[in-house]
Amino acid sequence: MRALAKAITWRLFGFISTIVIVYIYSKNIKEALMVGVGVDGVKVVLYYVHERIWNRVNFGRKIIPEFNI
Repeated sequence: MRALAKAITWRLFGFISTIVIVYIYSKNIKEALMVGVGVDGVKVVLYYVHERIWNRVNFGRKIIPEFNI
């Protein structure tokens, strides 16, 4: 759930910035919204998959022994 929440909030920032950039370029709010929804909808899914893959990678993590004597 944490990875999903991070993906959604990060893409919300991306969504807003995409809309603003496309609107500045095209001066067409409908086009800006369509591009924002299309691009960022796909990116939410891709980021979530990326995050789930990285959760399986131990690179950079400290290995904690199962027991201490």
